Amino acid sequence: MITKPEDICLEIESSLAESSLFSKEAQVEKGVPSWRVSPEPYYLSSEEISFFEDLGSHLLKFYTVLNSLYADSVKGQIPSWFAQYLDAGKPDDLVAYSRMKRIRGDLPGIIRPDIMVTEKGFSITELDSVPGGFGLTARLMDLYSGMGEMVVGMSDGGIPEAFYKMAESISGETPCVVAIIVSDEANDYWGEMSSLAHQLNDKGFPVFALRPQEVIFREEGLFFKNNKDEVKIDILYRFFELFDLKNIPKAELIMYSCKKGRVKITPPFKPYLEEKLAFSLFKHPVLTSLWEKELGCETFAILSHLIPDTWILDSREVPEYAVIPGLDVRGKLVQDWKELIPLTQKERELVIKPSGFSPESWGSRGVVIGHDVSAEVWRRTLEDSLAKFPGESSVLQVFHKGRRVRVRYRDNSTDSILEMEARVRLTPYYFLIDGSARLTGILATLCPHDKKKIHGMSDAVLIPCAKK
Repeated sequence: MITKPEDICLEIESSLAESSLFSKEAQVEKGVPSWRVSPEPYYLSSEEISFFEDLGSHLLKFYTVLNSLYADSVKGQIPSWFAQYLDAGKPDDLVAYSRMKRIRGDLPGIIRPDIMVTEKGFSITELDSVPGGFGLTARLMDLYSGMGEMVVGMSDGGIPEAFYKMAESISGETPCVVAIIVSDEANDYWGEMSSLAHQLNDKGFPVFALRPQEVIFREEGLFFKNNKDEVKIDILYRFFELFDLKNIPKAELIMYSCKKGRVKITPPFKPYLEEKLAFSLFKHPVLTSLWEKELGCETFAILSHLIPDTWILDSREVPEYAVIPGLDVRGKLVQDWKELIPLTQKERELVIKPSGFSPESWGSRGVVIGHDVSAEVWRRTLEDSLAKFPGESSVLQVFHKGRRVRVRYRDNSTDSILEMEARVRLTPYYFLIDGSARLTGILATLCPHDKKKIHGMSDAVLIPCAKK
């Protein structure tokens, strides 16, 4: 068994590179990521693991209630602006499709929150229902558990088997043929989706990673060529964003097949479930009683503590007798977004980011952290975000500073183990199986402590979480 930390890292790098999931040089090949490899996982206490195991049910409730409140808003049973905000900037035909009776109760098959580890605990900065990273996380979990680590999520077969069980649960077919459709826009994730499909194929599960153009439309359903045979797809995993629909070959045929009940699709074609501004609606004081009633006291209290204050950057004028709820500057309630322009760097501990239906909403694209940019960039970002509304929505969110932790990694240039002071983001993956959200793994992304944006980068360490 390999015990030297440098050799452990080299073994992990080689295994990942063989699966086309890792490049030893930054940006050597397009779509092949590079990062720093650690000889050990990110350790969590038993209490922290219990927290993450319990969190899935609360997040599933959030999506369930968001889905039902949207429908109630459309019907006029709650304020109409709830649905109007979520629909802003979307094509009318997509909005109509998302309200289709056949998919009314459908929710995303995978839920992944982005969670910052702070001095005070955890902060959920956003939810992603079309997440990348779970194929890579699955492979990392295999590698670190093979070293004897008690990796979180491995006890039930890890991510690959959970993915297939999720697909079976949604399709209602056992077994079911699963097609993971990866768009050109999402090409950076092709390697990990292909790797996941191969892992499942090796275990006898019929899962295939495909390009949209490989899908064959027939009146009786969707098919693809596997060697010389045409194979019918039971469930299609949509790994492409809805803003990109016009660029997705055969998107209309895929949607038609779903509409006719000839294929199941997850995540569903519901752009209103993919908006970061849902947190703004959750935090809106007028809606508090609705959320609390529908979520229940426990879930409402837990999410209220975890979700930062968030606002929709709505450029419409606020009446003289009204204020932007919960937002104050130097102790004074804000009536006009432009009051935020002259804030000092220290006062700008705020984040502006696209809400969802935009190519800028992927990853860290479009994210601007107020105290990490100049006053001019802050002003321009705020004004541009307001000018784009309602065609493209953005949100303002309170910045929660990550706690400093130390992590070891192998330095390529010296082939030695170095230590880095970092801030960490945790991304647990929950799979919807038989009505429950099952925790199947947690990826830790650790970036140098002076970085404000915590995301996958060449300077980051990416490791699975394990029990201490």
